[in-house]
Amino acid sequence: MSEAQALEYELYEKALKLAELRKAEAGTPVRDYTFQTASGDIALSALFGDKDKLLAIHNMGQGCRYCTLWADGINGILPHLEDAFSVVLLSKDPPETQRRMAMNRGWKFRLASHGGGDYLAEQSVAPDGGNNPGAVIYEKQGDIITRRGSANFGPGDLYSPMWHFLSLAGVGAGDWTPQFNYWTRPDSLDDGGANVKD
Repeated sequence: MSEAQALEYELYEKALKLAELRKAEAGTPVRDYTFQTASGDIALSALFGDKDKLLAIHNMGQGCRYCTLWADGINGILPHLEDAFSVVLLSKDPPETQRRMAMNRGWKFRLASHGGGDYLAEQSVAPDGGNNPGAVIYEKQGDIITRRGSANFGPGDLYSPMWHFLSLAGVGAGDWTPQFNYWTRPDSLDDGGANVKD
């Protein structure tokens, strides 16, 4: 077994231990925040639907290529996630901007905007309370909502398989940057190239 393979096995064992620790941790009570959606205001408690757990994906908004990478990946497993708990993608963008981005990307998430207010300052995945990408798990028991855990998203994290495939190929996170799309205009187009948008 190579040193890399041994380390990979160790990381796998540590991931199992991390899951055990997270399961044992007590939640921290949070208030019932209000978000904006295309259909009007909605409370955090209402986002749970008929589930007792909610995955809130913190997305920086339309200006972040990295956030698009994570959302694209999570969207692919959304039906599996929604079998276990409710899911919502949150960002500071207004609902109409969120909806346009989701339609362009084929996202199926429920969307809600925190507008960059108290929710972001108090529930950020970053210690400084900033607009960072990540995920938060909330749990609801009766009228009490608790924050069970959170994780920051970043190059090399556990939440996008992209980093692990890059690593497998010997490509570092600093050697590649996600893009909103990967189409490159050819030198010439057989259709003449009129009205092409880059």
